[in-house]
Amino acid sequence: MKILLLEDEIMLNNAISEYLKDIGHMISSYTDGETVINNIDTSFDLLVLDINVPKINGFEILEELNKRKIYIPTIYISALIDIEDITKAYDLGCREYLKKPFHLEELGIKINQILKKDQNNTSHMRFSENYSYSKEKKTLYFNSEPQTLTKKQLDIIHILALNINMIVDFERFRIDIWGGENIDNPTIRAEISRLKKSLKEDFIKNIRGLGYKIDRFYSV
Repeated sequence: MKILLLEDEIMLNNAISEYLKDIGHMISSYTDGETVINNIDTSFDLLVLDINVPKINGFEILEELNKRKIYIPTIYISALIDIEDITKAYDLGCREYLKKPFHLEELGIKINQILKKDQNNTSHMRFSENYSYSKEKKTLYFNSEPQTLTKKQLDIIHILALNINMIVDFERFRIDIWGGENIDNPTIRAEISRLKKSLKEDFIKNIRGLGYKIDRFYSV
């Protein structure tokens, strides 16, 4: 996963960053909220945010992202233990709240739980305000109405849905959608571009130079 970490305690920031790298994640780490706001985008699969940080706090970051309709799974890590703060964190849409101090392995477990839940959830997953998808029926819905797509377009939607919140690279498309044929990247991009043009809402994100992803949509 591509993870954004916000932690203003340098030693803890370094420890978390090294641990997450060791278990296979890509990490971008920051020590103040303003820098996070200036660098965040939808290519991140997960946010790990401290709350009491300089300039813009962790609550304000999620508030701003909600205003922008950017919904990225979030874990708060904080020394705040008052129920009012914990309630506010969940009201803003965080998925987990870890109270400091915590074991690094506990953070790893929480991340794996989020990843497993998002990948294995067989109920309707929502991609946008109006689009949802059933993995079981392999059907895309707009306002609960099944949509007609070509087989290849449905295959593309399906592989992105199986990897919700994660980037699917060109090689994965080549293997899973084109059966390992020697298809170049521009051909893949053109097929996905045609799919995107057929949609009423743009929920397929182009991650420049890497591939494509769909973020699970969370209503706020």
